[in-house]
Amino acid sequence: MSAQAPSAVILVRATSFVPNPATAADNAFQRDVPAGQSDEATSAKALAEMDALAAALRAVGVRVHVFEDDDHTRPDSVFPNNWLSTHAGGTVAVYPMYASNRRHERRHDVLEMLKSEYRVQAIVDYSGLEPDGIFLEGTGAMVLDHVSRVAYTARSHRADVAVLERFCTDFNYEPMAFDAIDSDGVPVYHTNVIACVGTDVAMIALEMIPDQDRREQVRERLAVTGRTVVELTEHQIREFAGNAVELCGRTPEGRRRYVMAMSARAKASLRPDQVAAIEESCEIVAVDIPTIELAGGSVRCMIAGVHLDHRPEQLPEPGENVVAINEDNPVTPDGRYVAKDYV
Repeated sequence: MSAQAPSAVILVRATSFVPNPATAADNAFQRDVPAGQSDEATSAKALAEMDALAAALRAVGVRVHVFEDDDHTRPDSVFPNNWLSTHAGGTVAVYPMYASNRRHERRHDVLEMLKSEYRVQAIVDYSGLEPDGIFLEGTGAMVLDHVSRVAYTARSHRADVAVLERFCTDFNYEPMAFDAIDSDGVPVYHTNVIACVGTDVAMIALEMIPDQDRREQVRERLAVTGRTVVELTEHQIREFAGNAVELCGRTPEGRRRYVMAMSARAKASLRPDQVAAIEESCEIVAVDIPTIELAGGSVRCMIAGVHLDHRPEQLPEPGENVVAINEDNPVTPDGRYVAKDYV
């Protein structure tokens, strides 16, 4: 199985979704709801879109964990990849968030599920950096190449290079930071709206990296891994073509299948040759989510991938010593008394 494409994901079913006014200042992709549309109608439409994404992923054999969220003070909780990432070997990272009303999106029950169903060795929590005004919004701020261990990062208010370097030291990634701007000179708020790295294909808007030398370095770093690099235009980025994610599903017969999840709007913006390049290595799964895209994020933002080993369905029977320790009169088979008295 590819280390790049997780076979399980976390989605949050936010019943009070609306575009977050606290993030509109630096998110050029965010839009207002249609005139006259109530918050209740917006939330209902978004719920239907979330359910459609979950159903589409399950249909291609991806394991989907859905968490309900009824808290109306968390309008952006549908985007869990900004506060959480998981990593092969059993490590989970928790991130500092830029908008203060997003910081309580971090959920203990999500972490407990991961610990109970997957092998989690450690949780590394960077959220304590928030009072210092230092932020790194997870796999929104970073696009991670889990195979070659590179963290592609567009500098912004939400991606501090000092935290990036700390993350890379802790998780053994090479930091690759760059500036990215749109045609109006506005910095890109999250790297994952302009770039997606899959197992054999990468999509990126290199034209939005103004420094030509750095642009070529990013191109080379992607190409040297053997990936096909699909270059996206700024127009396609505004249609969320870069906000995609590769996942590993299963056919009905149990065989692995790699899929590229994106929105219907994103797929519609791709040229036939770009679609063909992607489909050389994975199927495209496209879901229509126009309401959620009003918040400035698309399918990639909605998905927190689970790169952890699943716990076995059935644990092995405990050995004699373990049984003895759990007894009222705990004596091991070799005659040792293993209980301790604590004062």
